[in-house]
Amino acid sequence: MPETITPLVVRKDESLVVPSLDDPALYINREMSWLAFNRRVLEEALDPSVPLLERIKFLAIFASNLDEFFMVRVGGLQQKVGAGVSVGSGADRMAPLDQLAAVSLTVRDIFQAAYACFNDQLRPALDKENILLRAGKDVTESQKTTLATYFRRDIFPVLTPLAIDQRHPFPHLLNKSLNLAVILRRPRDSEQRFAVVQVPAVLPRFVQQKLESGFLLIPLETLIRMHLPELFPGMTIEYTAVFRVTRNSEYEIDDDDVEDLLKTIEEEVRKRRRGFAVRLEIEANAHQDVVNFLMQALDLDTSDVYSHDAFLDITGLFQVYALPGYPHLRDPQFVPQTVAEFNGASSIFAAIRARDVLLHHPFDSFGPVVDFIETAAKDERVLAIKQTLYRTSSDSSIVKALQLAADNGKQVTAVIELKARLDEERNIQWARQLEKSGVHVVFGFVGLKTHCKVALVVRCEDDGIRRYVHLATGNYNQQTARLYTDLGFFTSNNDFCDDASALFNYLTGYSELPQWRKLVVAPSRMQTFMIERIENEARNARAGRLGRIIVKINGLLEPAIVQALYRASQAGVKIDIICRGICALRPGIPGISENIRVISIIDRFLEHSRIVHFHNGGDAQVYIGSADWMDRNLSRRVEVVFPVENLELKNRLVHEILAIGLADNTKARELLPDGSYRRVMRAPDQPAVRSQERFLEIAAQTAQRRPHEPMTPPVSSVTTPTKTRPRGKRGARKEG
Repeated sequence: MPETITPLVVRKDESLVVPSLDDPALYINREMSWLAFNRRVLEEALDPSVPLLERIKFLAIFASNLDEFFMVRVGGLQQKVGAGVSVGSGADRMAPLDQLAAVSLTVRDIFQAAYACFNDQLRPALDKENILLRAGKDVTESQKTTLATYFRRDIFPVLTPLAIDQRHPFPHLLNKSLNLAVILRRPRDSEQRFAVVQVPAVLPRFVQQKLESGFLLIPLETLIRMHLPELFPGMTIEYTAVFRVTRNSEYEIDDDDVEDLLKTIEEEVRKRRRGFAVRLEIEANAHQDVVNFLMQALDLDTSDVYSHDAFLDITGLFQVYALPGYPHLRDPQFVPQTVAEFNGASSIFAAIRARDVLLHHPFDSFGPVVDFIETAAKDERVLAIKQTLYRTSSDSSIVKALQLAADNGKQVTAVIELKARLDEERNIQWARQLEKSGVHVVFGFVGLKTHCKVALVVRCEDDGIRRYVHLATGNYNQQTARLYTDLGFFTSNNDFCDDASALFNYLTGYSELPQWRKLVVAPSRMQTFMIERIENEARNARAGRLGRIIVKINGLLEPAIVQALYRASQAGVKIDIICRGICALRPGIPGISENIRVISIIDRFLEHSRIVHFHNGGDAQVYIGSADWMDRNLSRRVEVVFPVENLELKNRLVHEILAIGLADNTKARELLPDGSYRRVMRAPDQPAVRSQERFLEIAAQTAQRRPHEPMTPPVSSVTTPTKTRPRGKRGARKEG
């Protein structure tokens, strides 16, 4: 929702009195900015130009995002309110109680839009395709017979009706579980009784039946409700209501008091399932007696209750998206391309030794990253493999390759982050399996998450020991590598290899901070490093030279960075920011940020790569890496950002990836000073630019070139100064 900005004071001489850069009005609240991001996700579900099943997918993602938001962010705010914290911790200083009120109001607004979209647009469109989502009253008699058989055979044995009375306390309902609240009576008395039936999460969200030319899908809770008399024989059922509970999942660990971090986190994950309730979702027509009973049992206020006028838990729409067939209802399939450097090379090591290689996922295949570790595991000349693992897939080829390498007698080290939020259980399982295989498993630093993405291979070659390094912006996860836009970088440059070796020694042993040759490492000095470069652009601008900054990140929250950008804007530096998610900076404020433009791109792939470009007086500096400009990345995590110095790769990052992203006028939204976003609209004479589609085209084209044939950058250059555009125009700015 739009926020109020303190107006600037105008003197009689018409000059502006610029407020202090500490003024809370100059910052967008973190939670409201995140909700604005999720609203942009919802807009993809609302967009009729998006294929139908992709709209269904975006609606499910929207709901899944909100689940995590309530589990982590709202739970944390409620804890602060309960502890009597009255001042916000962010630069905007919004009090936790005020944040909760704003969250409640905004979430109701966007959920109303989400359910209106589903009921009025998506469901009728699915009907036309004979994908039928039906309530019990809409099912034919023959279908009811078939469903009854399925219920008694496959669902009834799993159900456990839970009475609630003096002998049976209110049960602990699992986080994000669907449940049926039932009010009933015995025929021989007038006493009202209450019971709960938990909808089994082990069964599919929808009971799915193949029709002659389509599918019938019945919500599981609907089928259970149709057969409640079989669960409560002899009772009269008066009211029923479907409801869903979301629980707090945030936890804090005092690392100084932890003897066994793995066991401690296992225990915290178990506790998470029993965290206090933060949200109750319930059917819009639920009887007030049911609502009151649940609020009291879950210790929730009216502001924590959200009623919906369609089926609950629309994350279940992922099952609809996964239905087989319907290519006309989906985005066109694509095949990630293998970059030319690896085509025809005698080995992956020979290719990396010949030149540095940049991969732009998912447009460029993630296969070489897997091949890098798998080849190292089998290669008799490889002596050691060291790798960080933050999040990885459930069936990870990379983890299996590390196990194989250990079995083959190589020195293998895996730095696993056990506190990767909501992936703790998977990482614990991988840690135990790797340890059994003989891998040295390390859990990183006390008090810091290890979020950097680094792999190092040590190989004995004819001319001696040589090392190979992979650095990346994204995780070693084969599944998300097809869904997220990320960058990977291979090199055998000695400076990078020395730094990678020093980094692993720093993570696994006792080591003072090394003197880094290439890597910029958080939390030691990344924030200072970035501010120094921002200030260098400001100095150049004040001296009459070009000051230019382009940033592509996922979150911008750190006040020190925001203030440095404000000062650079005041000095005349032209700043473009592609920020997918949270952004505390307010662009376009006269006297403060009128030289800053912020856009967000939401499309079929999740924007995840991080790139920073400084003009640097014409000697451009380009960095990529794992860190966003958030306080957590800069001060509470081990992160790595590194320079790309090869001119061809630098040109690709600046003149291709950043330039095309900034030119997007199809999926980009521009951030306005009040914290709201509006779509970037192209002028009538402008061609449509959809950056992700263009990257798919480029990957197909460049995969065909010869390995050492240089790439030709686009004619336009984002490093060239541009005229200041009027803030009222929404067209994507053309770079001269």
